[in-house]
Amino acid sequence: MADVIDTANDQADYFLQIALSRHPRPIAGMVSAEFCADCDEAIPVLRQKSVDGCQTCLDCQELRERGR
Repeated sequence: MADVIDTANDQADYFLQIALSRHPRPIAGMVSAEFCADCDEAIPVLRQKSVDGCQTCLDCQELRERGR
């Protein structure tokens, strides 16, 4: 029984690693953009400072996350 559970855990870990590798995290300390990459509007300074490496304004980021 333990072998089946070990195999299932190994498989779950494998798929988790694949999923994480497809969504790389921004490197800490990355410079944020001043203007949104999607709509060219200014990104608020507070967002630039609180989200390392942000490239989009909040509205465009929400659209990206919803898949539009």
